[in-house]
Amino acid sequence: MIDLFETQRDMRHRREAAVRRGIVAVLDIGSSKIACLVLQFVTEPSAESPTDVTIPTMGSFRVVGVATTRSRGVQFGEIVDMNETERAVRTVVQGAQKMANTRVNHVIVSFAGGRPRSYGLDGTVDVEHGEVTERDIGNVLASCEVPPFGHDRKALHALPVNFTLDHKSGLSDPRGQIGAKLSVDMHMLTVSGTPVENLLECLQRCDLEVAGLSFSGFASGVSALMEDEQKLGAAVVDFGGGSTSIAVFIRNHMIYGDAVRMGGDHITSDICQGLHVSMDVAERIKTLHGGLHATSADDRDLIEVPNPMAQWDNDRRTVTRSELIGVMRPRVEEILEEVRARLDASGFEHLPSQRIVLTGGSSQIPGLEDMASRILGRHTRIGKPLRVQGLPQAAAGPAFSAAVGMALHASQPQDECWDFEVPSDRLGTRRIRQAMRWFRENW
Repeated sequence: MIDLFETQRDMRHRREAAVRRGIVAVLDIGSSKIACLVLQFVTEPSAESPTDVTIPTMGSFRVVGVATTRSRGVQFGEIVDMNETERAVRTVVQGAQKMANTRVNHVIVSFAGGRPRSYGLDGTVDVEHGEVTERDIGNVLASCEVPPFGHDRKALHALPVNFTLDHKSGLSDPRGQIGAKLSVDMHMLTVSGTPVENLLECLQRCDLEVAGLSFSGFASGVSALMEDEQKLGAAVVDFGGGSTSIAVFIRNHMIYGDAVRMGGDHITSDICQGLHVSMDVAERIKTLHGGLHATSADDRDLIEVPNPMAQWDNDRRTVTRSELIGVMRPRVEEILEEVRARLDASGFEHLPSQRIVLTGGSSQIPGLEDMASRILGRHTRIGKPLRVQGLPQAAAGPAFSAAVGMALHASQPQDECWDFEVPSDRLGTRRIRQAMRWFRENW
């Protein structure tokens, strides 16, 4: 287990070293697009920064390179064609490097695949010398009993959410405080190992060194949720192309993560089949004319649909916008019903605040906000990423929430289980060793 934790620390050290050198890239690998942001870190915030720009306090940065490309070889957030994905990653990284006029060696990656699954763990130990030290925190983390979630699944996040010292709860960092009994609540997120290993192999083939890997729902929550939402309780629903990520936050920590293996690409596919057009045409129709609430005017709003068999002008085919909405609504309702089921399973209803923030590229479908409020039964809003210095307007929409969230996380990372000294002779630690041995081979 010590070797595992040392490997995780090495990954953190690589990220910190890249930040100190001043350049690190963020890579958001989705099913519909791949986005890359090149970040330039500075020691102090720029005095020229506008007051409405959000700059992390731990490490100020500026976005100096941005590039996107159509995702190829990725389905449900997972790589299905290594060569196609490699070419897409090389294309987007080279584009961002060219804009930044610098070379990128280290990347922090977010992805939505792997069928994420959450576990709530807890542990309690006696404080050794009356004052909580780093060793006591390592002991209490090691005391957490890890369920046997299977050899084929790997731990992606292990976040200490809440510490309790004697009867005082809600502590984020109890070090230095006096007490006798220390407890911890920890959230562990696991994913299927094969998609992660494929992702790491792809990035290695692109000559990129991975300095961090994160669940896209977590990254989107970091950037799309307001401060009070993260503190009091909220869920972020990231509508991507191939999957819809869900993350629940409270007290500024993610306490639940999951994903629905449906997204905007499935809506496009329904339009393709329903209107008998190509996927490219269906995507264009969805973007220009799509919606979820039909009105009487939509019965008269005609949309011209390409007819490859047409030989004369009067052979052109048209559909009403109402017909298009009728094709899109069932799939969106199905996705939202699945999201509601996952939120119900998470215990979301017990949080002090139950706001829901919709983000991601597919969240921009007109009418989605109202439909989500009706089906999910809670107040919802469309969330855009926090503004950061240097981010162009074209990259400030909901489709870039995960990428911006990873940039913010790189600047001010949260402590995870492997950031502490954990003794190797504890039962929970031995069980974690068996579950997460794969990191030594892949990071």
